[in-house]
Amino acid sequence: MAKRADERPPYEQMAASLRARIMAGELAPGTQLPSTAHLVGEFGVSNTTVQKALAVLKGEGYLTSRQGKGVFVRDRQPFRVEAGAYFEPAPGGYSYELLDVGEVVAPLEVAGAFGLTAGERVQMRHRLLRHGGRPVEVEWSYYPLELARGTELAERRRIRGGAPRVLTDVGLPQRHYVDAVSARMPTDEEADLLSLPNVPVIRQFRVVYSDEDRPVEASILIKGSHLYELLYRLSV
Repeated sequence: MAKRADERPPYEQMAASLRARIMAGELAPGTQLPSTAHLVGEFGVSNTTVQKALAVLKGEGYLTSRQGKGVFVRDRQPFRVEAGAYFEPAPGGYSYELLDVGEVVAPLEVAGAFGLTAGERVQMRHRLLRHGGRPVEVEWSYYPLELARGTELAERRRIRGGAPRVLTDVGLPQRHYVDAVSARMPTDEEADLLSLPNVPVIRQFRVVYSDEDRPVEASILIKGSHLYELLYRLSV
């Protein structure tokens, strides 16, 4: 099969190659990049192209300049975020900031997950997840109104034990969930909440099911793609 021509500008091709090496661990955190002259020879590009590629990766948070020393790979490893339904808050670990709670018109995909008609309302909880004080994920979680009304899900406060505990209390324990994972550029709100450079986000649309495959929760989960990886643990 003939190799497809890469029509991206040379600086984007070079940035993609270096980005892949960093993400694969071939260029470890703290590693100094070779000189510009070396990169010019390795990639067969001009000095200007090298500088543009490095500028892209600095803007994305993969590289950093040290005055008088050179260009280095970011100091921290990607943080692996467990793809769990709930993270128990703990000192120095996960914590939640509740941003908003209210009844809203169900987004189209949420309405579809719950079998609702357009314009029907759902209970929404909007949160920011942190780990060690760093913003990790911004979340919008939705619940059918007949399920949420009269429970802590409808209250404007954090919930001890989270939504899984409330759902269990009303006889609808979480049994499994299905994630649809995609990537896109962030909205202004997402970039602000997550303190993102110019990088895509990982978007999970998650539907949680109880017994008899009843959908009890639908969530939109947004993470920065540059410093975080999703870790799934699945039985086979």
